[in-house]
Amino acid sequence: MAGFVDRVFLISGGARGLGSAQARDLVAAGAQVVIADLLLDQGHALAAELGAACVFQPLDVTSEAQWAQAVAVAEAIGPLRGLVNNAGVYTPVPLLDTDTAQFERHTRVNQLGTFLGMRAVVPAFERSGGGAIVNMSSTVGLRSAPNAIAYTASKWAVRGMTKAAALELAARNIRVNSVHPGPIDTDMLGVRSAEDNLRRVQQVPMQRMGTKEEVAKLVLFLLSDDSLYMTGSELAIDGGAAL
Repeated sequence: MAGFVDRVFLISGGARGLGSAQARDLVAAGAQVVIADLLLDQGHALAAELGAACVFQPLDVTSEAQWAQAVAVAEAIGPLRGLVNNAGVYTPVPLLDTDTAQFERHTRVNQLGTFLGMRAVVPAFERSGGGAIVNMSSTVGLRSAPNAIAYTASKWAVRGMTKAAALELAARNIRVNSVHPGPIDTDMLGVRSAEDNLRRVQQVPMQRMGTKEEVAKLVLFLLSDDSLYMTGSELAIDGGAAL
């Protein structure tokens, strides 16, 4: 893949799971990476593992000021050319058991956090000559799922915001695409029982969960110069679950 050497990429929620796999692949491809997260111990440990090409920056994605600081840290390293809005929360709760606080937590982290991240990087991308944004949605942003009304609302919003931003930012040489993972073997699925996870896997045509490394390869393609004519796209990586 082309377009990583001498460029800086910012990953929210980068301390573990999907974000950590993306960080590892970007560093291996020659990029400089800022992993931003609230998980301080895991973030510092990953940055130490990846060496001089990786920096950890604390980030609450609902804070405009902390987004501004994360972008400043990235630009101090070099030209910022990519953002992955990877941070997210998922708590499966039925509609009638979902209270206002639960709903707002999902929309603030998953939706507002994505909006603030996109808005924060645009001036930096313009200074560096352009860039690519990858917003992590979900297959529930394509078809929904039971017991996940708050998560579904936020991930459909990410899908829509991706398309709106792609239309606005194309003239600025900024591409915006969304990725829609299905069941991926990460800690996020630990909120469900093993029986629930097994039932979900049995509904996947490929009959298995995906891996964070498989998702990372798709994200890197969208960040790279190999996808220069793609914007506003929504790509499912789900073993056929959304079919």
